[in-house]
Amino acid sequence: MNLENVSDMYCDVLKEIGNIGAGNATTAIASMLGVKVDMKVPSVKFMDVSEMGGALGDEEAMVVGIFLEVELDINGSMMFIMDMDSAHFLVNSLMMRDKSYMEDFDEMDLSAIKEIGNIIAASYLSALSGLTGMTISPSVPYLAIDMAAAILSVPAIQFGVMGDNALMIQTEFGDDYQVKGSFILMPDEDSYDKILKSLGVVM
Repeated sequence: MNLENVSDMYCDVLKEIGNIGAGNATTAIASMLGVKVDMKVPSVKFMDVSEMGGALGDEEAMVVGIFLEVELDINGSMMFIMDMDSAHFLVNSLMMRDKSYMEDFDEMDLSAIKEIGNIIAASYLSALSGLTGMTISPSVPYLAIDMAAAILSVPAIQFGVMGDNALMIQTEFGDDYQVKGSFILMPDEDSYDKILKSLGVVM
């Protein structure tokens, strides 16, 4: 399966999953923080894995990456990536600290980031499960803080064995401050077929 033989209909469905997932995630984060947030229309792209680094911008920029595997009816991996300012903003909001606090993350901060990742991942997977009727379970999340290129090399290497394509959803949400994040879903090739069949899309 490659980009050339993915139908426009399938791409539209993937984008709708991205839109619904982004909305679910924004609502969940707003509830967790106890604030009202507005979400910009997310950018949803179905792309070659090799293009992901450039799509994020500066590959040498430090980012926070939350990586987990998905299993049961579909298999693959997913990742949520935030720039450092967004990660600090979310953690400071959770910890009820001054928004200008920019010290290195301690163990409690890292646990908070993992929980944020869990909520965001669950929101996206819930959207995918709701549209396909499939049961999808995420693994315990893995957290890394590194340059974007290094963060992306982990799923790219692992996913290179499975396939060539990934769904990238870039979103912004917030009130006075806009949190920027990128969600990457990478099902294996068999799972793409399952998703297609569940949606009634014929290739």
